[in-house]
Amino acid sequence: MSLLAHAASAVFLMISVQVQAALPEFQDLVERVAPSVVNIATRSEKKPERLQQAPDLDQLPPFFREFFERGLPGPSQEREGRSLGSGFIVSADGYILTNNHVVEGADTVLVRLNDRREYQAQIVGTDPRSDIALLKIEAEQLPVVRLADSDKVRAGQWVIAIGSPFGFDYSVTAGIVSALGRSLPPENYVPFIQTDVAINPGNSGGPLFNLEGEVIGINSQIFTRSGGFMGLSFAIPTNLVMNVADQLKSDGIVKRGWLGVLIQEVNRELALSFGLKKPMGALIAQASASGPAGKAGIKAGDVVVAFNGKIVDRSSDLPPMVGLVKPGTTVPVDIVRAGSQITLQVTIEQLPDSKEVVGRNESQPDKALNIIGMVVGQLPDGLKQELGLNNGVLIKEILGNPARAAGLRSGDVVTQIGGDLVDSLTALRGIVKSLPKDRPIPILVVRGGDSTFLTLRLGR
Repeated sequence: MSLLAHAASAVFLMISVQVQAALPEFQDLVERVAPSVVNIATRSEKKPERLQQAPDLDQLPPFFREFFERGLPGPSQEREGRSLGSGFIVSADGYILTNNHVVEGADTVLVRLNDRREYQAQIVGTDPRSDIALLKIEAEQLPVVRLADSDKVRAGQWVIAIGSPFGFDYSVTAGIVSALGRSLPPENYVPFIQTDVAINPGNSGGPLFNLEGEVIGINSQIFTRSGGFMGLSFAIPTNLVMNVADQLKSDGIVKRGWLGVLIQEVNRELALSFGLKKPMGALIAQASASGPAGKAGIKAGDVVVAFNGKIVDRSSDLPPMVGLVKPGTTVPVDIVRAGSQITLQVTIEQLPDSKEVVGRNESQPDKALNIIGMVVGQLPDGLKQELGLNNGVLIKEILGNPARAAGLRSGDVVTQIGGDLVDSLTALRGIVKSLPKDRPIPILVVRGGDSTFLTLRLGR
């Protein structure tokens, strides 16, 4: 072997040793934290599902008659439903955290500890919005997890999960944090931690640990097309978990902050049109006049760039920030309006239990006008009242660009162009005549009851 080959081999061996030395070892960590992890089994008595109309057994052949007689449940028969999940102990006197979907609908919840002791648990409270449940067992001097500040979690750091995937108790899987602040449908009040840790059915409700043995989140969801792990797992951050748990323990319900706005992401063209140096923040597409934001002077077209002292980099950052604020608290909200940054004081209110969903009727405009590639008409009073609008014109038909290129549709209600309110067809004509042709122009429309900003370029 040549001298060069020997040198290359030595370098490769040295690099291999360095890589192996850099990989963490989890043995001591797992031994230390595993006693605070629990297995959760639930049982629910479900009434049997019966056929709407029972077949006439005397009219069936013998084989089918025997099949139906054996298969039909008797009057007192019930089916027992079971589910399996994980959890972890947060207090020595028996408080345990898990996912709401693990215990939802359960008549009996059984908790099994690492030392095989079993307890029947009481459900203290649940919060479906964040998928968190707080349980209590009658026990003392239990091993307790340590909790991390989830705001300090960083993408790329090592993490491990302990749980009961498919019923295999105390299985350990490891990986890294893939991303932070993920917003998943249908609820956007949870800034999920995304990891590549192998999570499967049964891991739900279990802890996600950092290398210091601290819990940074509750394993809650996976992205899958097969029902099993595909490399995308999501955990609820500890700071949000404990905020919810403390409220469940003290009040039995969770009260979230509410700003009273509809928001959207700021893309490159919207950032340019609103005078931002780069795409960032949460663009206010609609602000309820009777909501906290409206009362404080926030309006459609404002871009929230900071909330309560924290930077709002993406629109998905804002709802969790607002949700964590105690209703009644006044916080500073930094917005960009017409290229200038200002700070408003907003008193946060409690998130309503349900949202008002407004539909759109099919009233046709009495008059139409062909402007910038679209036919528009006056907004009927009935539709205006139904949508809760004070101004706007109705798009009856899209004829071509630039309206088509902007993504406008028939049925949209245009309420604002370039920061100017559109309250009549005459006003719209005047606004269009003064619009610049060398840059994108923000246009605010109401579609299906929701407000959204699009960008219009007159040169298209």
